[in-house]
Amino acid sequence: MTVTIKDVAKKAGVSPSTVSRVLSGHPRISLETSRKVKGIMEEMGYTPNMMAKSLVSKTTNSICIILPKPAEELFSNLFFMELIRGIVTQSSRSGYDVLISSGANEREELEAVSRLLKGRRVDGVILLYSRKDDAVIDFLEAGGYPFVLIGRSDRYEEILSVDNDNIKAAFDATNHLIAMGHERIGFVSGPPNLIVSRDRLAGYRMAMESSGLEMKPEWIVEGEFLQDSGYRAMSFFMNLPNRPTALVAVDDMVSFGVLRGLNELKYKVPEDLAIVSFNNIPLSELSSPPISSIDIGIYHLGYTASQVLIQSIQKPDNHDGYTNRFVIPHRLIVRESSMYAPGKK
Repeated sequence: MTVTIKDVAKKAGVSPSTVSRVLSGHPRISLETSRKVKGIMEEMGYTPNMMAKSLVSKTTNSICIILPKPAEELFSNLFFMELIRGIVTQSSRSGYDVLISSGANEREELEAVSRLLKGRRVDGVILLYSRKDDAVIDFLEAGGYPFVLIGRSDRYEEILSVDNDNIKAAFDATNHLIAMGHERIGFVSGPPNLIVSRDRLAGYRMAMESSGLEMKPEWIVEGEFLQDSGYRAMSFFMNLPNRPTALVAVDDMVSFGVLRGLNELKYKVPEDLAIVSFNNIPLSELSSPPISSIDIGIYHLGYTASQVLIQSIQKPDNHDGYTNRFVIPHRLIVRESSMYAPGKK
């Protein structure tokens, strides 16, 4: 038989309303009473009706992660798995459940966000990507809904966001290759509508320009954050009459595709092409050769995003003492893939 609030109240010798106040964390309930009631709840196996609780408290103790593409595509990239691990760890510690939703396009994402928030199924949202002219961000801003962006928006500087300095990170990655003696450096980018792609490309350009190095248009290839993008880029790059001797890849998964393409074409890394990548997922150390990569603190990006969102939900008017934009530091992990250019050591 299901245990009710009345059953708990009777055994604890308090009123049902007192039990309800214990569940909601009411400040007027003494610590002694709260401990007693919670002990009896545990003893009797009482499980709160979270739907009823949310109607009273107007909160669900749930947040939602909005994935920017179908989950089957995203979960092939370990970056997202580690990001979500950070979000879920912190959310669980704060007593929040996590829902995951996705859409095949921006319209479906918007519909999912609207359905979840207007239906009061979640208290806030974490977005994993920032796009130029993002309709989902427009909707959240207009509705005053709590949300955190992992990335940055070039339209709303005041929104809560957790990000890396991707321009500086790409600048550092490119400068490392320059320091290794490379002068012809290519770049495999991500989708141009994503701000992270644009920022990393901007950092690459800055490093090349500051060193007075030439940038040929054919040395920059756009793609997705997938192995196939790196694989396809290699058939193009390695057939150029004046091909790059080094490459900055926008993501570790892209660099794995680069390695696969080079292997099939009988080229070696770093002898024929040096590589630096981003994210430093565990497989980057285990690849052959191990890939030099910018460690962006993926877990901490997710953990901090959850922390900031829950603080915003619980104290929406308390912004003292913290900024709107949280920047997670990056560091370059140098491995075998980015050794000296031939004849430069």
